[in-house]
This record gives sequence, C-alpha cells and structure tokens, in this order.
Amino acid sequence: MAQRRQPETADDLFGPPPAAPQPAAEGAPLAERLRPRKLEEVAGQEHLLGPEGTLARMLARGSLPSLILWGPPGVGKTTIARLLAEAAGLEFVSLSAVFSGVADLKRAFEEARARRRAGRRTLLFVDEVHRFNRAQQDGFLPVVEDGTVTLVGATTENPSFALNGALLSRCQVLVLKRLDDSAIESLLGRAEALEGRALPLTPEARALLRAMADGDGRYALNLAEQVLALPDAPKLDEAGLQSLLAKRAALYDKDREEHYNLISALHKSMRGSDPDAALYWFARMVHGGEDPRYIARRLARFAAEDVGMADPSALPLALAAWESYERLGSPEGELGLAQLVVHLATAPKSNAVYVAWKAAQSLARETGSLAPPAHILNAPTKLMKSLGYGAGYEYDHDAEDAFSGQDYFPEGMARAELYQPTERGAEKEIARRMREWARRRG
Repeated sequence: MAQRRQPETADDLFGPPPAAPQPAAEGAPLAERLRPRKLEEVAGQEHLLGPEGTLARMLARGSLPSLILWGPPGVGKTTIARLLAEAAGLEFVSLSAVFSGVADLKRAFEEARARRRAGRRTLLFVDEVHRFNRAQQDGFLPVVEDGTVTLVGATTENPSFALNGALLSRCQVLVLKRLDDSAIESLLGRAEALEGRALPLTPEARALLRAMADGDGRYALNLAEQVLALPDAPKLDEAGLQSLLAKRAALYDKDREEHYNLISALHKSMRGSDPDAALYWFARMVHGGEDPRYIARRLARFAAEDVGMADPSALPLALAAWESYERLGSPEGELGLAQLVVHLATAPKSNAVYVAWKAAQSLARETGSLAPPAHILNAPTKLMKSLGYGAGYEYDHDAEDAFSGQDYFPEGMARAELYQPTERGAEKEIARRMREWARRRG
C-alpha cells in the first residue's frame, strides 16, 4: 500500500496564504456586503488608522505587537483584525471566547507552531477575549512571549478589570471609539451608493436613524437595509420611521463598566453644580434599566459627602425623595429623584464633614483605647465619685451662650482640629461660631 506523503511546506499543511478579502455574495446582509476591504475604509477610527494613527505607524515600521482592541459593539474590531493580518502578511485565525474552550486553544497554538516552522506567522484573533477565565488567559502567555502568535483580542469590557495583568502587560491596548454622527452618515452614504438609491427619509428622519444606531455601525446598516427594502413611496418622516423600526436598547450593563461610568458621570455633574448634565445622566441610567433604588442610595451618599453641612437639608431631602420613590414606584417616583438631583446639583458644596470623618477614623486608630477625661464621665455610684468621675464638669447650658469651653478629648492628648467648615452656604455661619468658640476656649 502506498505511503501517504508527509506535509513539508506551509501550503501542504494549511493551503496557500489567504487572498485579499473578497466581496460578499449578492444575497448577503448589507453590513457584510459593505465590510471594508482596506484599513483606510474603516469608518470612525482615524486616531488608529489615519496617516498618523497608532496602527498606521505600527504597520509602517513593520512591527505589529499583540493587541487588545477595546470598544463598543459595531465599531470594526473584527474587521480591523482581519485587515491587519492581511497588511502585515500574517495568517488570520479567528476564535470566539464564547464558543471556544481549552481544546480549541491548544489546536490553534499547535497549528501556529507548525505554521511558524514552515516560515509563516499567525495573527490569532480572539473575539470577546474577556470571557476566557484566568487560567485560559494565562494559556496565551507563552505563545505571545515566544512569538508563536500575534494575539489580537477584542473586548467590550474595560481590560483593566476583565483581563489578567500578566496578559495585559504583554499586549498594547487600543481604544476604539463609538461611531460619531459623521461616521454613521458616511456609512449610510456607502449603503446608498451600493444600492443605487437614496434612503427614502426626510432630513429629520435621517438624523433620527443615525441617533437610533447609537454609535453602532453594523446596527446603522441593518436599519438602513430595512428602509431601503421599502417599495418606492413618499419619504418617511420621524413618526413613520419610528413606526417601522424598533429603537435599539441603550448600551448599558448594570453590573459592568457602563454602570460605573454613568453613576460617576452623574456624581461628578452634581459635584460640578451642573443640574442639566446631572439630569441627563440620571435619565440615561433610568432609560438603561438601572434600579432607581440604587440611584437613590447614591444620591443620599452624595448629600452627605459632597453637600454636607453647606446645606444640612440635603440629606433629609435625599431620604424623602428615596421614600417617595418607594411609595409611588415608577415612573411617578422618578420625578422625586429628579427633583433631588437638581437640588443637590444647585446646592452649595462642602466635603468638610467627609474629610473630618476620615481624619477622625485615622486618629481613632492611632490613639487606641484612650479613656474619656474623668470630668465628662457619669458617676452614678459613690465609688465612681471617689475616683473623680464627673468632678469639675461644667453644664454647658448654665454657661454664657451655652458654651463652657471645656476640653473633651482624652487626658494627655493634644486637641485635634478635624472639622474645618467652608465659607459656603450654611457652613459660613457655622465657621463664624467655631472661630468664636476657639477664641473663648483659648
């Protein structure tokens, strides 16, 4: 029986190098038919692919490191990886962390090693790379370090939290931007050119379609495909477009980075005394499906931390707004929270209590278990009185202006100035009183 010839070259093992991406079949979805065939055709990522872009410079130098492409859905991560492989002369191999396991990784690594021995290099694209667990991510380390593969991972999650530090240290993170209005419009123009007809939309409806895409190019083209499939008819206005298309759900993961990004934006807008921006971010969170109770809890925290004694009414108002939501539910109860957002954003700000509380905690840890001074201890028994409990205590209400000026810190401990009120809002008067008390105490 004839012996099977052993493969000797890369072409024997894997076939010839891949040709340039070919146009999609006629019946393919519009987004697939418009998939870029050159890097310069990728829309909205000029900071990476423009003449001075990061990836453009890497390719010009002939040096392509392992990369993590971080960005929202529909901005071209997969397309960029495929075109990078073509531009750098690498074999493109694709895996999805959703559907692949350890066996798939081992097979891809072994094939890459064989390809390398035959003089061909591999770009291994891993979609949703953050879905691999820590052990699976660690499996990439040796093949990335020794150059067996050039890894290009795609993720919608913040790599700082979603990927191992060891893997991150071996890759360069590139941030892809959500497509802006002009980038979405350029995609719509390409769709019209390919189909040979204009979208039957009024200018206002066209702007609405771009807004409905929410920065996702693939989704924008899917919407355009539905509109272009309509028979010839008068142009759709905004109402007609909305009745035809379902609006995309806002990009919002209640337990992931977008959740923390938006609550941070709300918090900082209120701290910056911008009620309009604060209301916008509050609405974004509610629209995204956030539990208003979580928002109410954070608003109560803000009232104590950032408004504090500059407006002592802020905290009880926060609790009242929270209670109104519990009683009314959605959507009526959200109005009370909106009122609170405006109150907190427009209130005078002071974090003096927050700073003082942190300092008090630190001081308590440092001083240990020092006892209160004897003169402020109650003396309900004869023994306690004989030990000096309560001796010399002055009842402040009997003193002028209800202020005795006694020292209430432990004996032998220097007085600490923890709370330092600002000159804003209600704290201005508190600061005046405290200066007077300090003068009389001295």
